[in-house]
Amino acid sequence: MPGPRLHEMDAPSARAMMRAMAGVADLETGPIAVKRDLTMPGPDGPIGLRLYDRRESREPGPVVVFFHGGGWVVGDLDGYDSACAAIARGLDLPVVSVDYRLAPEHRWPAAPDDCEAAARWIAAAPAELGLTPTGLVLAGDSAGGNLTIVTALALRDTPAALPVLAQWALYPAADMVNHYPSYKNLGEGFVLTEETMRWFNDHYRPDVSHWRASPMQADFAGLPPALVTTAGLDPLRDQGRAYAAALAQAGVAVSYREAIGNVHGFLNLRRAIPSSVKDVQTSLIALKSLIEEVTA
Repeated sequence: MPGPRLHEMDAPSARAMMRAMAGVADLETGPIAVKRDLTMPGPDGPIGLRLYDRRESREPGPVVVFFHGGGWVVGDLDGYDSACAAIARGLDLPVVSVDYRLAPEHRWPAAPDDCEAAARWIAAAPAELGLTPTGLVLAGDSAGGNLTIVTALALRDTPAALPVLAQWALYPAADMVNHYPSYKNLGEGFVLTEETMRWFNDHYRPDVSHWRASPMQADFAGLPPALVTTAGLDPLRDQGRAYAAALAQAGVAVSYREAIGNVHGFLNLRRAIPSSVKDVQTSLIALKSLIEEVTA
């Protein structure tokens, strides 16, 4: 499409463009029984949350905590409204989407601080949530996939009030240290580019040697069972593959799916790329099976 690229804008302009694209590239939100905005106390001010549920009332059970993508710079609750509703319907579980702080106004580690705080708050089952969770399922795409892994590690080391039952890392940014072939081979012409990734990192400014920025630096033993989903035409593809392999090497139960022929960001491209509908559905089927297995 004509016009400036993401990496040619300032952060507020890029966010506005992403919000405008959501209604063009993705499907309508569709029917959902519960969609309610909440606010929780965060480490540096209130954090916005949005609760989705296909049922108006529900028995105790798992709750999905979702961290959106966008390179830690763009993305918000509204941009992932359709995706989170689809996840809630597909899993038949409540989903809480987390509006964590973004860079460059709030650089690393603001995002992982907020995501960890949100997971702990939800696990404590506050009255405002209106749910009785029995465990957490952490999920997120791209930068949110990174935050999913980082939060799972944090809650493994210092457990929350409830266990993390499973994690779903969707085309995660898992490794900021090592170089993988897909980063170069697919770094131009497939939506997410090398230039955009550099732009994200310049805004986020993480300590790439720290596992809270680059989780592949961590030891994965004892993490909850995982579903890792990648896209075949994504510069981050090989990072996701490496994360899935490292989990298996660490003895963590892991399922792996790759959306062959699809691109980074397909969770939000189900109108623009119709095959994304099936790619999301098949991952949700795999995740639902994983959750049922660990809660049986």
